[in-house]
Amino acid sequence: MRIGLWIEDEERRIDEIAAAGRTAADSGISRIWFSQRTGWDSLTLIAALGPLVPKVKLAVGVVPVYPRHPIALAAQALSVQAATGNRLTLGIGSSHQVMMEGQYGLSMDQPAKYMREYVSALTPLLHGESVAYQGEKLTAVGQLSVPDAAAPEVIVAALGPRMLRIAGELTDGTVTTWATPEVIADYIRPTIDRAALGRPHPQVIACSCVAVTDDADGARQWIADHYGPAAGLPAYRAIMDRGAAAGPADTAVIGDEDEVARQLQRFADAGTTEFMFAPVGGPDVQARTIALALDLARTTPHRATA
Repeated sequence: MRIGLWIEDEERRIDEIAAAGRTAADSGISRIWFSQRTGWDSLTLIAALGPLVPKVKLAVGVVPVYPRHPIALAAQALSVQAATGNRLTLGIGSSHQVMMEGQYGLSMDQPAKYMREYVSALTPLLHGESVAYQGEKLTAVGQLSVPDAAAPEVIVAALGPRMLRIAGELTDGTVTTWATPEVIADYIRPTIDRAALGRPHPQVIACSCVAVTDDADGARQWIADHYGPAAGLPAYRAIMDRGAAAGPADTAVIGDEDEVARQLQRFADAGTTEFMFAPVGGPDVQARTIALALDLARTTPHRATA
């Protein structure tokens, strides 16, 4: 199982983000990850970081598809590939109704159907092929060419069974949130593997809040304070219910270094191909968590679990 690291970028200057990225790259981290939230545009940030953070793969988990037409996203992703020496992993997702409809005024009717059509149009565009796609939900007609840009890996944030089938049938894999090892072993891994029958083994990237600390209760309270509302979003609520989790804190990896390493082994045994550390807690706890992530990246064999 590979070790990835999510890097906080909100309220941080690009030189601060780049410094964190270089430290991670030097340790052997598999990928550094960024999220599309309320600050930096993640793909623009990754393009800017390319010359500043060498060697390591740069990933976004994830770009919401509704605000960006497949042609626009393909052009941006290929531009990022050219700027970074083809190190991008492009994560895409549907996001949530409260955001897409509430903030953007965009309909999220039949999100799985929209995602299937979106990926069907996006994939050939990323490979430089001419597209004349006419679906029920979207139209995409055109072709793109960016010198020295290879098609990036594409993963879909997939928690429901229909999204997991799309991820397995059409993309390189999935990235999960709030999924425990048991949920990955009993639901995520078998569902995506059935969909990918006859295709390359799909990636299952598990993003989890991690706190390396001797104060487990304090870490759980921090997560509840910062991420508690996630339990009210339908897609997240469904995956938490599968793992019998009342809220985000119940899905987190918390404990001292030995305990966290033990819990990570459970993710590896469940079929996770990459574990993405999302450090949480106060500054000292996050620093200790990042230090363990970097140490594990140096010592963990980079093997994809079956």
